[in-house]
Amino acid sequence: MSPQLSHRLDRTVIIQAAPETVFGFFTDTPQWASWWGAGSTIDPRPGGALKIRYPDGTEVLGQVVELRAPERIVFTYGYATGKMIEPGGSLVTIALEQAGAGTRLQLTHQFADEAVRDMHVQGWRYQLSLFANVVSDAVNGSVADLIDAWFDAWADPDAAARTRTLATIAVPELRFKDRFSNTDGLDDLVAHITGAQRFMPDIRMKRNSDVRHCQGTVLADWLAHSSDGQPRASGTNVFVLGAHGRIESVTGFMAIT
Repeated sequence: MSPQLSHRLDRTVIIQAAPETVFGFFTDTPQWASWWGAGSTIDPRPGGALKIRYPDGTEVLGQVVELRAPERIVFTYGYATGKMIEPGGSLVTIALEQAGAGTRLQLTHQFADEAVRDMHVQGWRYQLSLFANVVSDAVNGSVADLIDAWFDAWADPDAAARTRTLATIAVPELRFKDRFSNTDGLDDLVAHITGAQRFMPDIRMKRNSDVRHCQGTVLADWLAHSSDGQPRASGTNVFVLGAHGRIESVTGFMAIT
């Protein structure tokens, strides 16, 4: 480390997306701006200029020092005003590595001044949390359709068709549990749904509100009706999605009407 930049800030986060997906947010201006702010730009090549424009109008100027897809980006970081950090006055390194099906992001920000370093700790904590959400939202952009397919599968009387649907939206090791269920794997779930249809032949579940999504965890409210249109139960399902965008587990909370 350069003696002029002898103070460092380190932070690590896990993001539910593949490294190639995460790295794309460093090499495309619209994606770069999606987690920094409108008006932010990047020229993704060594020596390329970058600009970060925070929502309050504060601007950071920098230059790409190193770019190695999909593993590493290094850039200088300084404020356009020259206050606190002059342009070129600090150095940011972001390294990515595979972590299961997701990505471990390691940030290092090197500073010349310890007090200035300390002033950026909360900022990076916030910014990387926002980044994790932006990436996850992009990976799971069709999450409402995914959840609707889940409920449709429960109403499908054809076990083979139900299996095909679930195989496209969930991992083979899917775990599902609620007050009446504790299944392990897709085959077990398909058989469980067959039993549920036998004992409750005219009950159909449908999502009845917008889904709520945060970094791969989804809440979906639902309502179950009988064939005469009368409500029979309601509840909320908690879905956990993997880095691939498929369902890994579901927990259901039910209220009988």
